[in-house]
Amino acid sequence: MSGLTAAHRIALAALIGRCPENVLKSVSAAVAALPGGRAAELRLMLAEEMRDRARRTMVLAPITRMFQPRADGIAAISFPPAVLPRLWRAAIEREPDLLTRLDDPDNPDAVTVANRYCQSAAAAVRDRPALIWPEDLQPDRREQGLFDLAASLDLAHLARRGLPSIEVWLKRPDDDQLAELRLLVKDCSDIHQDGASRFLEMLFSQLDDAVLVLRIITRSSEVAGRKGFLSASELAGFVDRLLSGVDERAGRLASYRPEAGESGVDAVIADLDWCAGVLAELDVTLTLDPSSEWGRRVRDSRTKVSAWLAGLLRTADKAVDRALPLTRVQTSGRMSRMAPMLEAPARGEAADAALALLRLVGATRGAAAVFGSEAARRTLVEALTERLGGYADEVLTLVNDGEAPDEAHALRLVSIAARYLELIEAKEPARAVRRRAAVAGGRPATAGASSRAA
Repeated sequence: MSGLTAAHRIALAALIGRCPENVLKSVSAAVAALPGGRAAELRLMLAEEMRDRARRTMVLAPITRMFQPRADGIAAISFPPAVLPRLWRAAIEREPDLLTRLDDPDNPDAVTVANRYCQSAAAAVRDRPALIWPEDLQPDRREQGLFDLAASLDLAHLARRGLPSIEVWLKRPDDDQLAELRLLVKDCSDIHQDGASRFLEMLFSQLDDAVLVLRIITRSSEVAGRKGFLSASELAGFVDRLLSGVDERAGRLASYRPEAGESGVDAVIADLDWCAGVLAELDVTLTLDPSSEWGRRVRDSRTKVSAWLAGLLRTADKAVDRALPLTRVQTSGRMSRMAPMLEAPARGEAADAALALLRLVGATRGAAAVFGSEAARRTLVEALTERLGGYADEVLTLVNDGEAPDEAHALRLVSIAARYLELIEAKEPARAVRRRAAVAGGRPATAGASSRAA
C-alpha cells in the first residue's frame, strides 16, 4: 500500500503541530490499531511530535508556563503561545545531535544540554527577533516581550535548579533550604539588575495558587521580616497584583444577581474563596501597617466583601420566604395563624433564587470566617433549619390528614424544603424530612411520586 505523499505529510505536520497535548494523546491512541502503511507513517509522525514536545518541555521547563495565560487572571509576564515552537526550533537548530541526550532523565548530561539550549535560545531572541517573534504578532507588546524573554532565558539555568524545591519553600524549609533560595536570588541579581524579580516571576508561573508566591518572597531575603521590606523593594508588584485581583473579584461579587438561578453560583463561590484565601494569606505572611497603602487596600477590600456577604445572608432569608410562602389562615372565631401556602409554585424565579442563595450560604463557611460574617451565617443557618423543618412538618401533617388540595404538589413543596436544608448543610434534618415524605399520604401512587420528587 502506498504511503503518505509529500503534501499529506506537510498538511499532517501542520495539523499535528497545532494539536494540544491531550488531543495528541487521543489521536495517538486512536491510530495505534489502524492497519496499513499510511497509518504506520502517521503513527511515526505522532511519536516524533510527542518526543519533540517532551524534549521541549524538559529544556524550557523554567519558562514553558509563561506561554500560557494564568487561569486566575492575575497579571504576570507572559508570551504568545505561537512564539514557543519558534523559540524551540531556533534553540536546537545548530546542535540537533545533542537532542538524544535529553531522552534519558537520568543522563547527567541532560541538564547541561538543556541549559546550553536555553543559552542558544536567548542568543536567537537577541540576534534574530523577527524569526522568534514576528513583527505582526502582538506588536504593542513585542519589544518588551523580547527583552523579557531573553532575560528569562538568561536565568533559566538558575530557575531550573529551583523548580524541584518550590514545594519545600512553600511549606517549612529548614535553614539549608532557605539558604539555597536566597543564594539563587542573589545569583540572579548578579546576572541582571532585576534578576531577583524575574526569578520570582518564573517561580510564580509554576504556582496555580497565586497567593503562595508571598511565602517564597518573604523567605527569599534575610531582611524579609523587616517592616517595610516588601513595599520598599522591586518585589512589591506581586502584592499589588494580588490586591488588584481581590478588587476585581469584589466587583464581580457585587454584580451577582441570584435571579439567574444556579448558573453563576460556582463562579461566585470561586471568587469569594479566592478573595478569602488571599486576604488570609496576607494576614499570615505580612505584617501590614494599617495606615499604609496596602493596609488601606486590604481593609477596604475586606469591608467591601463583608458588606456584600452580609447582604447576601439577608437576601437569602427573604428568598426562602418568597419561595415557600406562608399565608394567614383562620383557626377559630377571630383567631388566625400563619400556615404554608400549598398553592405556591414549586418552580419559578423565586424558587431558583432561593436555591442559588442557599447554596451560597452553605458554601461560604470558610470565607465567612475570614470576613467576620460567620456568626451571622451560623445564626441564619440555625433559623432556617428550624423554619424549614417546621414548614415541612406542617405540610406533611396536612397531607396525612387529607387536608391538602393537591397531595402530589404539597409533597413537592416538602421536597423543596428538604433540598434547602441540604444546601445549608443541615443534612440530618433533611434526611428526616425525606423519610417522613416517603411514607406520607393516603395513596401509594402519590407516595411513590413524592419519593421520586424528593
